[in-house]
Amino acid sequence: MDIRRQPIEADKFYHIYNRGVNGELIFKSSRNFEFFLKKVEENLVPVSEVYAYCLLPNHFHFLVRIKSEKEWKSLVKVSTLDKAERGLHAQQSIFSKQFSRIFNSYSQAFNKENGRHGPLIESPFKRKEITSEEYLRDVIVYIHRNPQNHGLVDDFRDYEYSIYNLFLNNLQSFILQKEVMDLFEDKQNFIFSHHKEIDLEEFLS
Repeated sequence: MDIRRQPIEADKFYHIYNRGVNGELIFKSSRNFEFFLKKVEENLVPVSEVYAYCLLPNHFHFLVRIKSEKEWKSLVKVSTLDKAERGLHAQQSIFSKQFSRIFNSYSQAFNKENGRHGPLIESPFKRKEITSEEYLRDVIVYIHRNPQNHGLVDDFRDYEYSIYNLFLNNLQSFILQKEVMDLFEDKQNFIFSHHKEIDLEEFLS
């Protein structure tokens, strides 16, 4: 199945990732990174639980758990979806619309700031369902190590727009810190697990 068309279902984990059109830069300043995360908190958190993220200059990664059927039904009742979009495809529609809001709002601000026109981020966004707890842990490690994998830093722990250090310092965030740490049992094992380089590139094409 095309990873850009994979259905979004309640109570499932997904690795969400995307890049700039033609690999162009989508983040050029700290203000860009912070504005994008603000839009994520406003639009993505209401429909999903965020377990990890990393923003790189020309692409990004998120690990999310789609909220429950009960929470989705509540969203459908107050949403502005057309009748045809309700029912089986409601979750997919709402989630996609929330991401579209992030992309559209961010792209408009970025284009205005940089004097450019046209699409900034590829559409539709890519997604990969997480099918096991081991895979879930691997994706978290992969996302955190991504800046080092791309040669942006010598040590992924030094990269500012990855969420890795939040878990070590208990910083305030919309990330589900306790749930992530529970996956690794404790902080010591969380740190140890990140010593291993995870190669998921073959699964993300």
